[in-house]
Amino acid sequence: MDKNEAVNLLNRYLEGRCTPEEQVQVEQWYAGLLEESGWSMEGARRLEAQQAMKQRIDRQLGFTQPRVLWQRNWVRYAALLFFLAGASALFFLRKQPKPEPAPVAEIMPGGNKAILTLADGKTIPLDQAAEENIAQQGNSRISKRAGGQLVYRAGVTGGNEAVTYNTLATPRGGQYRLVLPDGSEVWLNALSSIKFPATFTGNERKVSITGEVYFEIAANERRPFQVSVANSNTRIDVLGTHFNISAYADEPLIRTTLLQGKVRVSNEGAVLLQPGQQAVLGSGAGQHPVSLLKDADTEAAVAWMNGYFQFNQADIKTVMQQIARWYDVNVSYEGKIPERKFSGEISRASNLSEVLKGLSVSGVNYRREGRNIIIVP
Repeated sequence: MDKNEAVNLLNRYLEGRCTPEEQVQVEQWYAGLLEESGWSMEGARRLEAQQAMKQRIDRQLGFTQPRVLWQRNWVRYAALLFFLAGASALFFLRKQPKPEPAPVAEIMPGGNKAILTLADGKTIPLDQAAEENIAQQGNSRISKRAGGQLVYRAGVTGGNEAVTYNTLATPRGGQYRLVLPDGSEVWLNALSSIKFPATFTGNERKVSITGEVYFEIAANERRPFQVSVANSNTRIDVLGTHFNISAYADEPLIRTTLLQGKVRVSNEGAVLLQPGQQAVLGSGAGQHPVSLLKDADTEAAVAWMNGYFQFNQADIKTVMQQIARWYDVNVSYEGKIPERKFSGEISRASNLSEVLKGLSVSGVNYRREGRNIIIVP
């Protein structure tokens, strides 16, 4: 409807010549106008506001004496005032939609991303590297496979080769799988790393890790496998086994969970783990006593590797730490930190907004500003 049609409609309304449908249209516009103007007041305050608007209308129309207004007359005057003031026909005839907040860019889940650092310091971002052969280190040929897997294939060694070390590291929002030169398989969670020899020589197989790493070790009784935790005196001695180590620098504890085989966890003292058990000790440099949890939640310990988060009476900080690493976001807190506990599973394939909606349903309030998530009371 153009401006002339709007003028004719308003004139017909003022003269009482509108059809019932046109009358409803104008009056619905007026009701929307009140809401649009923020007039959510009631009683005396609303009457005062209406009287002030009436006086403005009178001035626009040239009236100097007070006039009695019935409700319908008031609608007519309001419509006419806004027309005389030059409001658009669209504004007259329908409620203007409230501006929507600017859309917040969706944050996708993490994926197969890692950086390989070779012995000479050269770095290879694996999410950008072509598949198949990407490098040669000593007697080992390095190949990238589909699905986020890096494979070391060791050639024949004479036993006198110098040991060269490579490092595979995942960023926040990254994960990767590695096959070591001995055939052992390794899964790295977000913000984790493993330093390992390009070819295992001698009588031992030694690697060093940070963050969270799952191992399936190729059995070799003559060459035991040993994992050390960087910046810690913690050591895990392995024969042939499946186990998970969680050793993030920003968490107070190092947890080693055994699924199959046997491992010995050492720091200040040592414990020998059986399947289904977990060794727990303090993180950081220095000596820490090792305690044994005999009935560990092994499913929760390796849930990340199977594609989901799993929580069992976890506090909000534990939940948000995992979300921050996987979605590469920053988390902060305003006011008192909620004391709620969380149990359940969340797919790591979910978008961040889906995860946050789930937390909201659980009673967690938050504000999102780009890649910053602020938990509020």
